[in-house]
Amino acid sequence: MALRLKIWGCRGSIATPSSETTKYGGNTSCVEVVLEGETALVLDAGTGIRQLGLDLTRRGTRHVHLFLTHLHLDHLEGLRFFAPLWDPQVTLEVWGPRSPVLSLRDRIVRSFSPPLFPLDFRDIPAHTIFHDLPAEPCEVEGVTVASDRVIHPGPTLGFRLEHTGSTAAYLPDHEPMLAGIDGVPLDWLSGGALAREADVLLHDAQYGDAEYGARMGWGHTSATEAVAYCDAVGADRLVLFHHDPDHSDAALEELEEQARTLSSPDRPPPLLAREGTTIDV
Repeated sequence: MALRLKIWGCRGSIATPSSETTKYGGNTSCVEVVLEGETALVLDAGTGIRQLGLDLTRRGTRHVHLFLTHLHLDHLEGLRFFAPLWDPQVTLEVWGPRSPVLSLRDRIVRSFSPPLFPLDFRDIPAHTIFHDLPAEPCEVEGVTVASDRVIHPGPTLGFRLEHTGSTAAYLPDHEPMLAGIDGVPLDWLSGGALAREADVLLHDAQYGDAEYGARMGWGHTSATEAVAYCDAVGADRLVLFHHDPDHSDAALEELEEQARTLSSPDRPPPLLAREGTTIDV
């Protein structure tokens, strides 16, 4: 079975439920790596993880590996409402970026306490285990997961997933142009080792060109620069991810069309991430 990804949330910064975001979705970042059996592999815990959690409960999932790119709330805020977390029969392993200040557990626990949340982390019935990254690649049900630091405010990771010859890279919050893209060797390019020749690259494409100039340094990428990055790493298919909360479905489609005009005709055209979409790598 090839690598299969399902998008449960692809919005950036804050969830945006509205009549103008129904086509591509308003939930924040969450992607499932679809596995068979009672184990789940999940990338990020934005608001999209709530619906995923209900689905995993119906499937009888007993072991969840959650890989967090970073701890900004749009990638963490759904965790408190993740149904498996409240099931004593579930083991939840959380993998996330290390910090020189506090442990991964201590940083996440901050969002599980009054007045931010009515229950304390100690009330969680699931068995929780925390792992600091980056570290050596790990394997979950035959899927190898590698991580590395990427350019974004605060400790932030990107991930590379490999399974039976298929490769996907997940870099939802990333601003590689701050260190340069053109002519930069892959070893020196932010996330280059993760995204190199990936079959599918899910990459930050939050802004249009006119917006990016005033937001340079915020940690995000324009659709134009996302195409340039895809070319630089030699990835095959680009999936435009982390949609701006102010972008309607129509605005997103304009960005997609712009990205397609810039993309090499030798590779599949860029694709907008869409909530509910399954991608076979």
